[in-house]
Formats: sequence, C-alpha cells, structure tokens
Amino acid sequence: MRGMKCVGIFLFCFVLAHFADANPRYAFRINFIDKKGSFSIDNPSTFLSPRALERRTKQGIRIDELDLPVSPGYIKDVLSLSNGTLHTTSKWLNSCVVWLYDSSSISKLETIPFISSITYVGNERQNLHGSLAPNTSNTNGTIPPKYKTTANAAYYGDAWGQTSFVKGECLHDKGFRGKGKLIAVLDDGFHYVNVALAFDSIYSSGRVVDAVNFVQGGNDVYSSFLTHGTLVLSTMAANIPNTYVGAAPDAEYALYVTENASSETPLEMDNMVAAFERADSIGADVVSASVGYNSFDAPFPSIPPPQLDGKTTIAAIGANIASQKGILVVITAGNEGSGGLLTPGDADSALTVGNVDINRIPAGSSGHGPNFANRIKPEVCALGQPGYVITGGLTPFTAVGTSISTPQIAGWAACLWQGSIGKTNTEIKQAIIQSSHLFPNPQMPQLGYGIPDFCQANVILNLNDVKENSNAILAYPNPFNEQLTINLLARKAERLTITITDVTGKTVFVSSQMLHEGTNKLHIKIPALASGIYVCKLMMDDEVRTLRVVKE
Repeated sequence: MRGMKCVGIFLFCFVLAHFADANPRYAFRINFIDKKGSFSIDNPSTFLSPRALERRTKQGIRIDELDLPVSPGYIKDVLSLSNGTLHTTSKWLNSCVVWLYDSSSISKLETIPFISSITYVGNERQNLHGSLAPNTSNTNGTIPPKYKTTANAAYYGDAWGQTSFVKGECLHDKGFRGKGKLIAVLDDGFHYVNVALAFDSIYSSGRVVDAVNFVQGGNDVYSSFLTHGTLVLSTMAANIPNTYVGAAPDAEYALYVTENASSETPLEMDNMVAAFERADSIGADVVSASVGYNSFDAPFPSIPPPQLDGKTTIAAIGANIASQKGILVVITAGNEGSGGLLTPGDADSALTVGNVDINRIPAGSSGHGPNFANRIKPEVCALGQPGYVITGGLTPFTAVGTSISTPQIAGWAACLWQGSIGKTNTEIKQAIIQSSHLFPNPQMPQLGYGIPDFCQANVILNLNDVKENSNAILAYPNPFNEQLTINLLARKAERLTITITDVTGKTVFVSSQMLHEGTNKLHIKIPALASGIYVCKLMMDDEVRTLRVVKE
C-alpha cells in the first residue's frame, strides 16, 4: 500500500521539474481503503434519485456498497492536510481528485492510513488538442441524397440519409421518439444549445434536466465556445422539421462536459467516471460518449495495449459499472484507425460504435479492435463518413468520424427502449447487435456485426412470449453464461424436450430428459452459444411453455 503511494510521489517529483517554470496546479487522485462514516445502504433515497431507484427496481438490480458515496470525513481530512481544492469524487473508485499548488503538501498524505494510493493525473499546463476529424474529403461513397420524394424523407431533411440507413424512421412511425428516456451526453462543450432553434424544443420545454461542467466546475456547459458536444447532441436532439430531425427528439438530456479540449491527461478519465456516476444517480437510461483515450500529453505515459482489455482502465471500469447499474453505455470506437481502440470503447459492457460510409464501407479512420481480451469491438457501426449535424445556424452541414455515428446509435437505442417496456439494458444492446446485417458472423474488425436495423430490433424485442406461471416454471440466471437452471413443476412423470432457437427461428440447441412428478430442478449446459436473445421452448406431453432467455 505504501509502495503504491510512493510511485505517485516519485512521478510528481519528475513532473515538478518538468514544469518548474510554469507553476501550474497539479491534480492527484486519492484512493481510500473503505467508506467509513458514509451513508447506509438501507436508506438509498439519501444518495440516489427516485428515477435511479426505479431503474434498478425495473431491472432487478440491488443496491450495494458501490452506490455509497465517498466518506465525507476522509475528503475533509485530505483537503485540510494538503491545503488542496476538491475537483471531483468517485464512489465507484472510492476516490477523490484534488488540485494542489504547494508541491510539498502531497507528502503529508503519504502516511495517512485510510489512503490506499496517490496518483498524479493532471495539470493546468495546456497543449492544443482536437478530437473531431475534419470533413476534408468524401471518400468511399457519397453523402446520401436529400430525398424529397416522400413525406418521411422531407420531414427529416438532411438527417434522412442517416435515419433511413438504420431504419430509424420505423421507430418514429410507431410513436417511439425517445419520450420518457433520459440520455446523458459526455463531451467537451455544448455552445449554442441554450439559444439555437435546432435545440429549442428540448431547452425551452425543460428537457435538459441536468448540466455539469466536470472540467471547470459548476453548471455552465454552454459558454465555452466549444461545439463538439453540440454536433454530437444534434444527431439525437435537434428538431427542425423539413430541415433536420434527430434520432431521439422527444427524449430528455443531461449534458456533461468531461473532455478538456486543450489538453489530454488521465484526469479526463476521472471526469468521465464522475459523469457516469452522476448519470446513474439521476436515473439516466442511456449514456452517449464520443470521447475516449489511449495516449496523453507529456509527462503522462500512453495506455499500454494490455490495459485495453475491457476492464482495466478507470474509464472502462466506470463504463462497466454504469452498465451493471442498468444503463446502456454507448461509446465511440475512436478515430485511430488501425491504431486501435480508445478507452472506454474497449469496455466489456459498452456498445461500441464504428463509422462507415453510405455503402457500408468502413472509414479508414474508424478505430477497431478486438480489444486485448479478444472481444469484438466495435459491435456495430452507423453513418459518419460523413454524417449531417447542425449547431447554431439553420443549415445542416457534414462532419466525419465516430463522434457522429456513436450518438445516432444512442438516440435510436433510447427510442427502441421506449417501445420495449420491461426490457433491460442488456436486452436492448443484444437486440441492436442481433439486428445488424452481419450478425452472427462478423466479417471484418472495423464493422463488427455491421449496421443495425432498428425496425428488426423492435421485432426481436417483441417476440411473443407465453406468460408462464411463475410458481410452475423459472429459468435463471437470465442472462446466463454456459449453464441455465430451470425449475419446473410437473403434474406427472413425463418427458420434457427443451429446444432453443435464435431470433431467426434456427434451432441451436435440443435436449430431452424425464421429469418426475413435483418440482424438478434442471441444470442445462449450453456451451458455444453466441451472445444474444433466444427463445427457449419447453415441450411436455400436453403443454408447451415458451421463455425468452439471454446469453451473455
């Protein structure tokens, strides 16, 4: 434990020499050993909103120690001893980040018994950094034409090409426009959103329900003149009929500034985790993040490839925990091309999105895996080579990159979920993957499972289930890994045939065994089954039961 803290101190000494004449503030992540003196799990309403509790209840997610805030007493002692300023906290990492001016004050924390580690994560010395690929060319196909031949096409305006590309209009035609769903957007800034006509419907109606600037502090996310977040948001929230209509124009939004566009430091991953936690605590359903990391400004080292394994970086840890809490986490694969993924796009639980042109050809800049654990990344792609966006004016324009394709998937996912009451985030994710044109056989790493068909995803989620008597039959865990346990009440000794089919109706597993009268507990091993949603049919002499099961 003490050795871990010393590593942080040595790094700090190097950094101090590196920036001796600049005299910036320094940011340190302080990790704690426990949450002594924090809140009680028995009273979750003191740290989670009613909406967050409702999301957990609907998905059967229990409150645990990760939900408890960081110990207020520990934070108070850290700030007092170091004379630091609090930047952010993370209940999931059990940490806080503090700013320090005095280089010697960090040593006062080294021997504190409730601190497990100290890590240098950022400074205020800024180097210009950009995150959106410019639209300098239109290779690999042309921008889809602005068709005006039907009412639908005219209504969407310049957004029609990217809408029809994934059959998103099918969801809108059914009345699923994101109403009742809350999407948290993590980016660098949202200039114009509070004044532009394209966003008037969400802003004036109070559907921007939360806004936090995790970079500068406070709630101002609009006045930085940064518009990357605005472009991203427009693909979902913009609503000017016959000019541009986004994927989820009726959803609610939380706008979080986590990316410092002037520098690249590990601190931005702390900002991201804090935003994940904020999204969770207010009850967000979907997170869309078009930012990610694999390298940093000097003196911070790049993230080594083995750490891009889906579970190691703090950004990936944050994404995975957010998913465990019932949020659908939609993340950019990045614009590094063959240079690999950005984190948290490597995260196991994230729905990672790549970028293609109108001919479904991957953009050369679209990052891809698989991640270091050999998990397919991205899982799906959308149109971003180029795609249309809109900001402060009345004229849509094109932009290129996974930053544009990612929020489209997030927006359509919110609409899909609106029309799929009672489904979990895992079921929504799997339906999107299974609707994609290359599922279940991805053909190239840039595409993953290909381009989703949200009309088909809606069909997948609404397969007719026979409503079973919960006292007579139970299948668990659901989602399952390689073994499914079925509790079944039989009225007599009889033969049971278990048939599992995929969403296309193809039989992928068959098993037969005898039941005895009364309660039967069956352990069914189903190896080598691809992740996804399946129909499990239980056939007895005079009865057939159908269940929906999900393979992790």
